[in-house]
Amino acid sequence: MSPFWLILLVAALALVGAVLGRRKAMASAGGDARVLHSLPNYYGANVALFVAAPALLVLAAWMVIQPLALDGRVSAMIPETAYEDAGALNLLMADVRRIAEGLDLAVEQGALTAAEARAAQAEDLRARLAEIGVAVGAEIDPSTLVAAQGLRMLDARADLVRTVVILALAAAGFAFTYARTNASYRARNSVEFAILLLLIGASTIAILTTLGIVLSMLFETLNFFRQYPASEFFFSLTWDPSFSGRGGASTLGILPLLWGTLYISIIALIVSVPIGLFSAIYLSEYAGKRFRGFAKPLLEVLAGIPTIVYGLFALITVGPLLRDAIASPLGLGNSASSVMTAGLVMGIMLIPFVSSLSDDIINAVPQAMRDGSYGLGATQSETIRQVILPAALPGIVGAILLAASRAIGETMIVVLGAGAAAKIDVNPFEAMTTVTVKIVSQLTGDTDFSSPETLVAFALGLTLFVMTLGLNVLALYIVRKYREQYE
Repeated sequence: MSPFWLILLVAALALVGAVLGRRKAMASAGGDARVLHSLPNYYGANVALFVAAPALLVLAAWMVIQPLALDGRVSAMIPETAYEDAGALNLLMADVRRIAEGLDLAVEQGALTAAEARAAQAEDLRARLAEIGVAVGAEIDPSTLVAAQGLRMLDARADLVRTVVILALAAAGFAFTYARTNASYRARNSVEFAILLLLIGASTIAILTTLGIVLSMLFETLNFFRQYPASEFFFSLTWDPSFSGRGGASTLGILPLLWGTLYISIIALIVSVPIGLFSAIYLSEYAGKRFRGFAKPLLEVLAGIPTIVYGLFALITVGPLLRDAIASPLGLGNSASSVMTAGLVMGIMLIPFVSSLSDDIINAVPQAMRDGSYGLGATQSETIRQVILPAALPGIVGAILLAASRAIGETMIVVLGAGAAAKIDVNPFEAMTTVTVKIVSQLTGDTDFSSPETLVAFALGLTLFVMTLGLNVLALYIVRKYREQYE
């Protein structure tokens, strides 16, 4: 049984268990809910949780472990003479999985019977799989076909065992909880404890995911620094990767990329912070309710525009306009791709981010502070300058730092608007690039994954992660300090 249908069946059993559990609780109380320790729905929810939770947790673990275990068993079926190294074995295993999936698809579509799939020969199998849209890159080796048949057999057995185990767990959970259901059973405590475990599990998954991302980048970064000196990476002023076919040694200095990243981000903040902050002040302090209700959602529509659209806007409209109106007449450059182009468009993208956060922070300033200022004879503008903005300043600074971290991590606008030249230059109308763009370029194409030219992407990513993490931590610290002061 497929996981989808298995999940539906467990959900149906949980629903039935919820109904039966509630009925039994009410029956044990003689139909009087006041006699029950907990509300009737808690008894039903308790049975449903014991039916679904263990079964679904085991199913999730099974779906992760089964492919790994089967790959280990099947790879042992392939003769060592059929491959030279681990990379070749991985390619063979990919063919094995593709052939096994193709045979399953052929049986499902009726192109082959189950017996024909088990007795298939390597000579004509490639053509028969091609008829149903399954492409196999090379002629099928008999040993590969044997491994694919073994994978199908093991997978079918594992699926059967999985179905039996999951349904048995669901049935056991129902029997255990249903037998304990009575008027004095503390169903509410059990359900709330299960919800607490669910919340802890969700937060643990988030933490472990972040930890996994960091560790994966860290290990590959260490591999990179074993092949390339860290001093050259952090302090070299040249970025010139040399892939196979070009010849020469690579120079992988991060400073030109950091310069482009910070230069574009600073221009974006120069554009977005004043406009976003002033619009937030107007919407929160001057605008009427009707205009605010119309303008604020309209402004925040900008936040929902995909960054690729902003990138196209930079490439087609803003870049040529800046080149023809400013750069070319002043002799500052002839390229539509420039730091100024990417910075301006990125600043436009960040306006709703800064405006929305600043607006919420300004509105959080207690009204009593405004009233006290007005009572002392201050005008509205004086109140804003001398009372509201100083009170909201920590939160506004936090919003600006969060916007900065968003700008540092942007990719698509820079790819289309700033170009790909890694250099240090103060001319804002010259093409430059950022860390994120080079991460993408180093990981795309037909490159050796173990080479420094590819592994440098992880070092770049880890450096960028540390930068944005530092900004986010600083912003959260400032905002928390602000909230502690006024909540």
